[in-house]
Amino acid sequence: MRLLHTSDWHLGRAFHRVSMLGAQAAFIGHLVDTVREHAVDAVVVSGDVYDRAVPPLAAVELFDDALHRLADLGVPTVMISGNHDSARRLGVGAGLIDRAGVHLRTDPAACGTPVLLADAAGPVAFYGLPYLEPALVKDEFGVERAGHEAVLAAAMDRVRADLAGRPPGTRSVVLAHAFVTGGRPSDSERDITVGGVAAVPAGVFDGVDYVALGHLHGCQTLTERVRYSGSPLPYSFSEATHRKSMWLVDLDADGTVSAERLDCPVPRPLARLRGTLEELLADPGLTEHEEAWVEATLTDPVRPADPMARLTERFPHTLTLVFDPERPPDDPDVSYARRLAGRDDQEVAEDFVAHVRGAGPDARERAVLRDAFDAVRADATAGEAAR
Repeated sequence: MRLLHTSDWHLGRAFHRVSMLGAQAAFIGHLVDTVREHAVDAVVVSGDVYDRAVPPLAAVELFDDALHRLADLGVPTVMISGNHDSARRLGVGAGLIDRAGVHLRTDPAACGTPVLLADAAGPVAFYGLPYLEPALVKDEFGVERAGHEAVLAAAMDRVRADLAGRPPGTRSVVLAHAFVTGGRPSDSERDITVGGVAAVPAGVFDGVDYVALGHLHGCQTLTERVRYSGSPLPYSFSEATHRKSMWLVDLDADGTVSAERLDCPVPRPLARLRGTLEELLADPGLTEHEEAWVEATLTDPVRPADPMARLTERFPHTLTLVFDPERPPDDPDVSYARRLAGRDDQEVAEDFVAHVRGAGPDARERAVLRDAFDAVRADATAGEAAR
């Protein structure tokens, strides 16, 4: 069976205030053309279809168009909700849409109930594991403490139990939206840290033939059977080195997996430029970036006059301007933002306690801080889902 694995469409999202709706529509057209050109048997979409729980109308219309075009192809599509989606909204009408060959899986309780498809070699069971917010689903899965590894392991136990009751030779595909150990994040994914731990080991998914992951925006191979497709479009300058693509996966009769990357169309390349304003304006080596979306970091010791206006004369698609004067590390003017770079909420809070009290938090206090951050994240997720 030939699968096309994609995820993280983020319909409705902009790129630094530039609308991406046209590029997202172009991607949907490319997806449909790819399914037809490569004789794809099934499409899998591993979450974050939308960029937020209540998407703009234009994004909903584009998703509706995508559903109709995929259904018209007569090629089954299996799709799960991600942490950006409202599972309830995305899942509305799922039973009716099933009849058109588009299978929306947004209910955590249904993790062990597969979509069954078949080819000449026999059945393939597709298990959809929507994004599992630990604090909201721990009771469903009977785990004592909310954590990503615990709830995903419990969901996979249901998958393996169901698969064990299937006819011998049944192949299996799992769709999941999670941060798996070994994956490389970017700046454009929403933090899903719980209990100080966001990542789960790839071994959680042992026992199935292919795992189609979503959440991280870079296309990645964790093992031959566990892969991220990445987002089809860039959503932050941290993705400047990404090659945007989808996985074309062949699942042989014996469960052997082979995969090929297929490039996605992007509206413009990304470029992160650094130097003084005069260097950026004069360097002939930067000619190749003149039509790119640009993030410029200026290192001038004194902020130059009209830097954006002058930059856009050469780089008309400059979207972000950062000032980072080159100073010695012990300079008192080093910015607070730089001191915080790379530190998570827990670390910032612990540093603050140490600053105001003279000593950092002990183990009990660290646990209280961690539980407080987890509660805030769970409340935010529940609020989005309820809207």
